Amino acid sequence: MRPRTHAELAEALTKREFGEDVITEVLDRYAEVGMIDDAAFANAWVTSRQRSKGLARRALGEELRRKGVDKELATLALEQLDDETERAAARELVARKLRGMSASVAPDAKMRRLVGMLARKGYPPGVAMSVVREMIAEAAEELELEPEE
Repeated sequence: MRPRTHAELAEALTKREFGEDVITEVLDRYAEVGMIDDAAFANAWVTSRQRSKGLARRALGEELRRKGVDKELATLALEQLDDETERAAARELVARKLRGMSASVAPDAKMRRLVGMLARKGYPPGVAMSVVREMIAEAAEELELEPEE
């Protein structure tokens, strides 16, 4: 079981038909003793999901919003990701996908697939396009440098 946000716990208790006064009392007590900490949850969520899934700030912010994390707390948690970290994650995702992609795939199809993959992970179009162009160029250079047998 993973940690839950205040909003997730409130929703779960509401579904179980507890009264508002009971829900408020329980959640206030949980927050008081440190069992609910939306700021800590947001920081851990951003770190974990960025490392495991390679998600960009935009996608992570949307996930935090759906989890009921306050916008201000989400913004603070997302500040731990800078442009360089995000770009490095995008490069790794593209490199991994390129390794598994057939050499027979047309360059424009590669570009579309890779940019689409980054877009689904929340990367802005400009970042996605530039990273994909760089990585395709690097892959082409590597192929040219390999000695022929």
